[in-house]
Amino acid sequence: QVRLVESGGGLVQAGGSLRLSCTASGLTFSRYGVGWFRQAPGKEREFVAAISHGGDKTAYGDSVKGRFTIARDNAKNTLYLQMNSLEAEDTAAYFCAATSRWYAYSTRRPDYYYWGQGTQVTVSC
Repeated sequence: QVRLVESGGGLVQAGGSLRLSCTASGLTFSRYGVGWFRQAPGKEREFVAAISHGGDKTAYGDSVKGRFTIARDNAKNTLYLQMNSLEAEDTAAYFCAATSRWYAYSTRRPDYYYWGQGTQVTVSC
């Protein structure tokens, strides 16, 4: 059974930083492109960042470029999201996800099949 478990969310002041982690089990992590998405109340789930299976390609949503960094450690089956210069607009539940096919790499939500339960990030002004 595939499991993706996020951690590291919490309450932080605007301008602060957080690092999210996502630990995967039940799949050969190093074969999958993975990414982060977020969903704020009343809004659709939106793309945040993606990284290829080997870590050589990354992509970011326009709203987080230059502030967030995605990384992975295949030896630890773990995905990370370093979030700096946080803004109130970053408040959302953050979800990690893995693509539906080996070696896929995508910024599109439909291309992701496995999802975690999410971790809440709240940025106060």
